[in-house]
Amino acid sequence: MNTNVREYDAKLDSKKRITLRGCKFEYYHVKEKEDGTILLEPRELREPFRISENTLHMMDTAVENIKDGITSDEIDLSEF
Repeated sequence: MNTNVREYDAKLDSKKRITLRGCKFEYYHVKEKEDGTILLEPRELREPFRISENTLHMMDTAVENIKDGITSDEIDLSEF
């Protein structure tokens, strides 16, 4: 059962914007219903901790190259 954590009245400003107080998220998905109800759902614009398909393919290729002995020359880092 959903309970209200906070409740307050808000008013549109001259540019038809509403200010939300103390938001925990930066981005929201907005659903506006026919009866005027507005539903805000928190969103992340990217998936955290997700590795892209391209990166996974490059990693698989690199591992195969190492197994096949296809590597570059060693880099001497001793001067650092």
